[in-house]
Amino acid sequence: MDTQLIAAGLPSLGWAVHGGLLLRRLATARRDPLTGLHTRADWTTRAEHLLAKHSGALVVLVDLDDFKAVNDTHGHAAGDTVLTATAHRLSTWCGPHGIAARLGGDEFAAIVTSPDHTAGLDALRRVLAQPVEHGGRTLPVSASVGSCHRTDLPMPSLTDALSAADAAMYAAKGHGRRNTHH
Repeated sequence: MDTQLIAAGLPSLGWAVHGGLLLRRLATARRDPLTGLHTRADWTTRAEHLLAKHSGALVVLVDLDDFKAVNDTHGHAAGDTVLTATAHRLSTWCGPHGIAARLGGDEFAAIVTSPDHTAGLDALRRVLAQPVEHGGRTLPVSASVGSCHRTDLPMPSLTDALSAADAAMYAAKGHGRRNTHH
């Protein structure tokens, strides 16, 4: 009798283990393996929802300046350290009122539902520009930051918010590195 019970339960146990592994894989696919931030696809889905729901939302784009030089001069491990530090700094700046993502390469994005509950864009720029320690060396870091408030949009569209933030980020780059523009 016990053997029949065990034999009957084995397929269920197998499916439970398999289901757990699939959930883990799905969760991993939604996170950047290096930084732990949301991936572009996962962040976009969440950001669209938050932008539609929160009238005071702020979309932020961050691009590391001269990141290739860090990799070329100090190696990819140093570049990974800079990316990880940037991810942590952006995520901390967002706090519980937003989510951050690594869009790819050295590009990051965030959306905050209550910008007044952050330290502000100038504080973000300053924290992103802090040097990073790696292998006994201090690595310089600079980033250009662009932003768009939902209130600046005729319709609350994430595509439009990202386009406006991207234009602002490139305007900041045009005014020299380590700038913030919105």
